[in-house]
Amino acid sequence: MFQLGKTIVSEEIIENDFVCNLTACKGACCVDGNAGAPLEDKETNVLLEIYNRVKPFLRSEGIKAIEQQGAFVKGEDGEWETPLVDESECAYVVFSETGTAKCGIEEAYNQGAIKWKKPVSCHLYPVRVREYSELTAVNYHKWEICDPACTFGEALKVPIYKFVKEALIRKFGTAWYNELEHVAEEHGTRS
Repeated sequence: MFQLGKTIVSEEIIENDFVCNLTACKGACCVDGNAGAPLEDKETNVLLEIYNRVKPFLRSEGIKAIEQQGAFVKGEDGEWETPLVDESECAYVVFSETGTAKCGIEEAYNQGAIKWKKPVSCHLYPVRVREYSELTAVNYHKWEICDPACTFGEALKVPIYKFVKEALIRKFGTAWYNELEHVAEEHGTRS
């Protein structure tokens, strides 16, 4: 672990490689698990504001889940998250012709219907951020369904922090990311 400003960062995000391999996993991270995508408090308002513009991009099952449960729900851990369809996939998930899970919010963004890409937790994955009173923890979330992404990242030699660069800048800013890159370069010279 190392500290950057008010964040504590796991060295795993600079030591491990990762590039999503949707051909192999079919977007399982949006379908498997026992909870929706984590949401920041401010993102709950965004979901309410954009719902009517995102709705045309969603499946009927997702719309039904959102309209029954709400645009977001309180998870078992007391934190906000996206609702689920039948305790399975995220209500905002859509499926491609090949059965790959994709984000309906991101589809709306890609089509120009909204200006918000998706929840930052989804954008950051496999990095997970946890806010504490004094510091923010930035960790690598290992999940066996992402083994193909680790293999693909290793083949391409793309460390996690580079794979999620845009999301890390979105969350922490360019100066923070530049400092992270500097730490990663120094770390690499010592190994």
